[in-house]
Amino acid sequence: MRKKDATILIVDDDDDILFSARISLKKYFSEIITANNPKKISNHLTNATVDVVLLDMNYRIGFEDGKEGLYWLKHIKEVSPETTVILMTAFGSVNLAVEAIKQGATDFILKPWNTEKLYGVVNAGVELARSKRKTSQLTTVQKQQDKDFHQQTEHIIGNSPAMKSAIKLMQKVAPTDANILILGENGTGKYVFAKEIHLLSDRKNHPFIHVDLGSLNENLFESELFGYAKGAFTDAQKDTLGRFELAKGGTIFLDEIGNLPLHLQAKLLTVIQNRKITRLGEGKEREIDVRIICATNAPIHEMVEEQTFRQDLLFRINTIELNLPPLRDRKEDVLLLANHFLKKLVKKYRKNSTSFSNEAIHAMKNYQWPGNIREIEHIVERAVIIADTEVIQLEDLHFSTKKMNVSLGHNLNLEETEKMLIQQAMNKHQGNISKASKDLGLTRAALYRRLEKFGL
Repeated sequence: MRKKDATILIVDDDDDILFSARISLKKYFSEIITANNPKKISNHLTNATVDVVLLDMNYRIGFEDGKEGLYWLKHIKEVSPETTVILMTAFGSVNLAVEAIKQGATDFILKPWNTEKLYGVVNAGVELARSKRKTSQLTTVQKQQDKDFHQQTEHIIGNSPAMKSAIKLMQKVAPTDANILILGENGTGKYVFAKEIHLLSDRKNHPFIHVDLGSLNENLFESELFGYAKGAFTDAQKDTLGRFELAKGGTIFLDEIGNLPLHLQAKLLTVIQNRKITRLGEGKEREIDVRIICATNAPIHEMVEEQTFRQDLLFRINTIELNLPPLRDRKEDVLLLANHFLKKLVKKYRKNSTSFSNEAIHAMKNYQWPGNIREIEHIVERAVIIADTEVIQLEDLHFSTKKMNVSLGHNLNLEETEKMLIQQAMNKHQGNISKASKDLGLTRAALYRRLEKFGL
């Protein structure tokens, strides 16, 4: 039989008891520690992760009231609350053992013991200690996540008319329980808006559960969203809550809903309509109390016309429709966002960059930002990492070359067109005069004159 990786501390003033217990348990557990004086308990708890303490109730001759055992029981629970305490007592002290259990002991074993009985009690104590330790860790992680959720929620930044309009609508609908559909390109801040809506609602002290439907395997859709019963499939070892139940009292954010296949859209529609879910492998319906926010970057109204998205589902999820503008339509916010990310990333990477050069600012304002806010954060992050000076220069910014072209629209003014083309070439070649002049069919001197003329 392979030894279980566990540490057992045996505390008794009788060396024969210590020896007997050690011999009985050492073939089952990896570490057995003995102590003939309870004053040594603190040191052992400090120096090792003790799973189980086998604790005698009496230590002084002539004192059989068990008060010392109760004292040390309390001490152990204070110092190491996850440690399981099992009492060792004589037959006549069962009532005392019962009292100790009321005060935090897990079990007791009578002296003299049966080896199999001793192993069974201690092994159960080890499993209990591990369970407590795991629960404690999960609770700590959850508390930290909750703390991070409130502290690290990215601010919604923007003074442009388009953003002000979106923020105003968000603030109106957030306190309600209306289903909301957030539309916008990748990187426009759909997740940030969804979290902000949750934080502004009466559900803010309950869970916010994010589900990326775009990356969810079709075969896992029901088990992930609705949960499953023990035995529902091969690896279903226990009853498991789905995302809707995990979001109880709070908000569930169904991201990239436009990627959901039609047959799964039907299942989701039924849940939203009835406000009930049925776990996989179970016949019982369970009511759900959640606020539903959906989002997609897909042209969902066109998908309805093409019959690739159910119209009845769209009606259910877009009681309120919130459209987030792309960054190219809110150029007024580019510098605000760039400075926000600069401040954040300088702190993260412990760099000394404090601002952008005029050339860098001009380039950012004229760039089309196909990746929206996510792209501006990425570009500023890279610039912060590679910049050698306090002022981030144009050459520190690396824009995507796929969408560098500036749309001329209906502007046929020759000077404005020339200025745009020169700016485009400078952005494309990251300020390299030789490459930009070659691309434009100009000499270096001619390009310098035009840069000076247009203040570029």
